[in-house]
Amino acid sequence: MTPALEKARPDTPILLFNDECGVCRRIAKWVEKSASTPSGASTIVDRPIGDDPEVLLALNQDLDIWDAYETIHLLMPDGSMKVGGEACAEVLRRLPRTRWLAQSFNVEVFGFRPFQRALDVGYLVLSDVRPVFGCESCGTPSAWLKPMVWATKRWGSLVDGTRVPVRTPHFTGMRTSD
Repeated sequence: MTPALEKARPDTPILLFNDECGVCRRIAKWVEKSASTPSGASTIVDRPIGDDPEVLLALNQDLDIWDAYETIHLLMPDGSMKVGGEACAEVLRRLPRTRWLAQSFNVEVFGFRPFQRALDVGYLVLSDVRPVFGCESCGTPSAWLKPMVWATKRWGSLVDGTRVPVRTPHFTGMRTSD
């Protein structure tokens, strides 16, 4: 076991994150900093997925390592697993500075939780955007993001001063010589 897991209290959830993704690492660092209580204890333990897959499977037999790389997972003290927006909401509930905000995720209107739904959609967008920020381990961008990826690469080439040729067919259908 890692030292972080050995120090974890039995009632402390474990946040599993993709340590190869810069976005995930920044979020995990923020959670680690925010989870510290004045007594030095932590309300959440963050754990990189890639450290030791055997320990990960020992934590939860139903955990698929590739699903864990793709989506945030929060292993609860009772052995259950929260993923995606639900995991984000639970993390915010457990952080001392965000407990007040996290109460809104439980609000129901006619059996519908609008704030939780907004968080779920926000997480899906973040999950789709991660590859744009250079995270190759998060997969390829969704179809709706490919124009933004192209624009980002094109802008980067213009800013760096290196011209990257963009191949487009001539509008008249005539071939151009290279």
